[in-house]
Amino acid sequence: MKIGFIGLGKMGFNMVQRLLNNGHEVVVWNIDPSPIKEVEKKGAIAASSVEDIVNKLPERKIVWLMVPSGKPVDENLNSLLKLLKKDDIIIDGGNSYWKDSQARGKKAGELGIHFIDCGTSGGVWGLQNGYCLMYGGNKSATDYVEPIFKTLAPEDGYVYSGESGAGHFVKMVHNGIEYGMMQSYAEGFEIMEKSPFKINLTKVADAWQYGSVVRSWLLELAVNAFKDDPNLEKLEDFVQDSGEGRWTVQTAMELDVPAHIITASLYARFQSRQNESFAMKVIAALRNQFGGHAVKSKE
Repeated sequence: MKIGFIGLGKMGFNMVQRLLNNGHEVVVWNIDPSPIKEVEKKGAIAASSVEDIVNKLPERKIVWLMVPSGKPVDENLNSLLKLLKKDDIIIDGGNSYWKDSQARGKKAGELGIHFIDCGTSGGVWGLQNGYCLMYGGNKSATDYVEPIFKTLAPEDGYVYSGESGAGHFVKMVHNGIEYGMMQSYAEGFEIMEKSPFKINLTKVADAWQYGSVVRSWLLELAVNAFKDDPNLEKLEDFVQDSGEGRWTVQTAMELDVPAHIITASLYARFQSRQNESFAMKVIAALRNQFGGHAVKSKE
């Protein structure tokens, strides 16, 4: 198939390569032109603007957005809606909030244009391993672009999730689960690191990959990390979040679903960003006030 692709960041660039490697034609545009030149050498067709992308596509046009959530999606969507025609297809492959995707689907649908929200998982390893895809939108439109999904994903690694918004909803929950899994591994490894035994975390993590019920790709990545830096001394204990964990917790509250683990893992990330915790200072002060418990002063 021939497809337009907007956004050549860490994931987008590799996704274009995977499409090209499997015989698709890809017309690319990026706000920073440097990756356009790189991927053009690999066989992509360069475009000078969003309008130029559209002009270089066949009669029924498909454009994939791989840009940050929020304003960048809306800006590109608004530009495309002025250029595309009935039955053309826009795919948002980023991590957008599912309610925003519902609204975007409705907006595009009023013009007869199909908007597909596609949650994409695979990170920087996707070029090699493929991307797990979770998508929502008009079923006939998603069926039409299935060859693209089939190329990007490993075998059986893509799933139609439902109407507009469902793809990003499923990806949001996927990432919420990911938060909880990573937090659980992190706590377990810290317990072993603090133990009275000289446990080789790299070897333990590696052994758990064979037959253990906790084996996973995340554990495989932990092995890689420990091999590079056994005590993780090169890293700061600062963990960012990109939004999906917050959205999962918010949605769980709206649906009255108790999501203890995901919520706790999100708060642990917040705590990692504090140089000092005012809350902990308050607790120390209160314990000193009511019980005369010892406190540590900065002096």
